[in-house]
Amino acid sequence: MTAHYGAHEVMELHEVLTDTIDGINQFQLYRPHVKDPQLRSILDKQIQFMTQEYNNMVQAINQRGITQAIPYRGPRRFNPVYGLHNPSPQVPNTSIEEMDDRDVASGMLGCHKASAAFRMMASLECADLELRRMIQQGAVNCAEQAYEVWQYMNQKGWYQVPTMKETTTSTMINTFAPASPGPMRYQYQM
Repeated sequence: MTAHYGAHEVMELHEVLTDTIDGINQFQLYRPHVKDPQLRSILDKQIQFMTQEYNNMVQAINQRGITQAIPYRGPRRFNPVYGLHNPSPQVPNTSIEEMDDRDVASGMLGCHKASAAFRMMASLECADLELRRMIQQGAVNCAEQAYEVWQYMNQKGWYQVPTMKETTTSTMINTFAPASPGPMRYQYQM
């Protein structure tokens, strides 16, 4: 393996694989605390996918035959609830017995967000195009899993989406306009 990859790639790959193991282990720790069957289904599906993705990465690098990374398929139809609707105060738990579905979902979401950013940064250090794309797809997969958990939390009212006054939103959005193509002013020489 070392003859085919650069030092940065090997180190980043080591970190991505370790992060994946940590995520799987973290989700396994959450499982006994889940009460809601919908959340349990999401958790189990994501653990299974994360394990499969990990095994695919290990197989790809060990056999030097990197295959297409498998995209995560989360729910597609969702109407987010916008606005704040009496959010309850949040405080840390004082014991493990207090851990509930909201805590689990929030932990899952945080794990996926961090892994998505981490994997995208790791992909930028890859010279090998196939390895780069595999890690990039892993970042997209984490983002899709995060969105699935976020949807669940939004439905439950645990992750509310604050909004601004319509005039503020409109003013901010309308400050941007398309750029005119205009004549080419610079010529690039190769």
